[in-house]
Amino acid sequence: MIRKLFLPTILLLLGYGFWIMPELKEILAGVAIFLFGMLALEDGFKAFTGGLLERLLKRTTNKLWKSLTFGVVSTTLMQSSSLVTIITISFLSAGLLTLVQGVGIIFGANLGTTTGAWLVAGFGLKVNISAYAMPLLVFGVIFIFQSLKALRGLGYLLAGIGFLFLGIHYMKEGFETFQDSIVLSDYMADGIKGLLIFTLIGMLATVVMQSSHATLVLIITALAAGQISYYNALALAIGANVGTTITAIIGSMGANLEGKRLAAAHLVFNLVTGVTALILIVPLAGLVDTLAEGLGISETNYTLKLSLFHTLFNTLGILLMLPFINQLCRTLENLLKPKDRRKRNVLPEGQVDRRQRKVQPKFLKKAVLNNPDTALQAVILESQHLFDQSYSVIARGLLLERELLESDTPLESLAEAEVDPGSFADIDDLYDRYIRKVYGELLTFAALAHPQLNSNQVKELFALKAAARDLVNAVKDTKHLQKNMKRYLASDDRYIKAQYQQLRVQLATLLRKLFFIRQHEQSQEDNDAELVISQLRLSLEKEDIINSDALDDLIRHHYLAPKVTSSLMNDSHYCRSISKNMVNTIEVLMTASSSGEGVLSRELALAADEVTHLTADIPQDGEN
Repeated sequence: MIRKLFLPTILLLLGYGFWIMPELKEILAGVAIFLFGMLALEDGFKAFTGGLLERLLKRTTNKLWKSLTFGVVSTTLMQSSSLVTIITISFLSAGLLTLVQGVGIIFGANLGTTTGAWLVAGFGLKVNISAYAMPLLVFGVIFIFQSLKALRGLGYLLAGIGFLFLGIHYMKEGFETFQDSIVLSDYMADGIKGLLIFTLIGMLATVVMQSSHATLVLIITALAAGQISYYNALALAIGANVGTTITAIIGSMGANLEGKRLAAAHLVFNLVTGVTALILIVPLAGLVDTLAEGLGISETNYTLKLSLFHTLFNTLGILLMLPFINQLCRTLENLLKPKDRRKRNVLPEGQVDRRQRKVQPKFLKKAVLNNPDTALQAVILESQHLFDQSYSVIARGLLLERELLESDTPLESLAEAEVDPGSFADIDDLYDRYIRKVYGELLTFAALAHPQLNSNQVKELFALKAAARDLVNAVKDTKHLQKNMKRYLASDDRYIKAQYQQLRVQLATLLRKLFFIRQHEQSQEDNDAELVISQLRLSLEKEDIINSDALDDLIRHHYLAPKVTSSLMNDSHYCRSISKNMVNTIEVLMTASSSGEGVLSRELALAADEVTHLTADIPQDGEN
């Protein structure tokens, strides 16, 4: 409801402001151009994703100090801590970052945003910055119209920087002409009251413009134009720092639980930093004077001193919060818990399943669609979720307890166990409750993500959609297999009963292998994964019932009637189809990456004769 009212409220306020104060036009035009420049920068950076971003994240955020550095550098380049925060929430929602890494980036982003204030204070107010904006815009627009994606991305970057410069110019000019029309000193008050009033103004300005950097530019230009006093500007800067958390909170509304935790961490950090800066504003201002003198900054150069203050109190906030990052993350994880507190969102084993609510997608959030890498990563994670659900449905459909499948207990005991036909679950009901919703929304989300992906990512997306289809087909084949399995496992004919028990053991063996592959997936190299998958395929060929001499012997001796034999052959086909579909899926899931590089590794998969050669000296199950 709040989000729906936000835009109409802003439009009404702007219209009223233009009506009563025509002088606002130039300032607000500068703000609009500045914000448009940030959007162009975002589009420019998107052009250089497609694996580069994922590799960069892995290398630059694996340690806390690297996360902080990444936040500082990325915010310095993009000139928007809010934008970096929203992108980080997307990365976190897509599983590309941990919460601790995300918090580190957010802390660094708060420090990185201070570089913009230094640039504007030290450079933007002394020269005609619009002179630099025009060439950037000209070259940027030329590159934007090129067909090569990299050139278009470069064009958006140049145009974005040009619009930033142009926006600063108009804000500066607007304040110079506006200074006689409004007197911010009317809001001044003594002591804590005055600090709180201007802190609140800074917060509101940042909420309206959705950019703390734009607010800081306004503060610096207003200070240079004599609109506000130095201490007013300090309080406004603190308020702008706190106000930027609203952007993160709004951005987290479309994110998953991890994204909401990151937004909460951002709020805690900025509140702690803001309160600390307000309490220590006098000693901090004194420290600024001392450092300014050492740096050669004039005593009356309040714009540079404001930039120094902004850097100091953000640095102080990082130093205060840095020792408590892990504790903060643990606290947020305990406070913000999923509604369904089950450890795994799969069918419960060993107990009656009384849940009626349909399983929902876990990773398909609107926030991750902002970036190609995070969008494809969300599809990968949701495909893994669909695999877990399908695995459980197949196991339940064949009366295979997950506790048994996920243990080292010999599976041959299944061949001796008696089966109650009434214990088999209704596959249609399980499919409707645990798979249909996830599968349908996965395909819808994939369609939304498709347009922004590069060619390799599109191939990866097609492979993931095919894998999802294979999982659904495996579940449907389980339904067909279940029909005769219920009948013949309870049969008095020991020969046909033994054949169906063997089919059940084969599928149980496959499911166990798939479980252990998933368990060790993170520690395996790509080549190891391909070798394991190829071995599985080879074993499926050997276990094909058509190659069974024992079955031929049963038929020759008339132990199996023709009608029963045809049923067994058909059901062996379903068993083989289930196995192939599950193996195909696990291969895609083990090699898929948000960069699309998994496509190449699967194209280089080992042929059957190569697998035989590589595995010739590897002991098989049961060998010493």
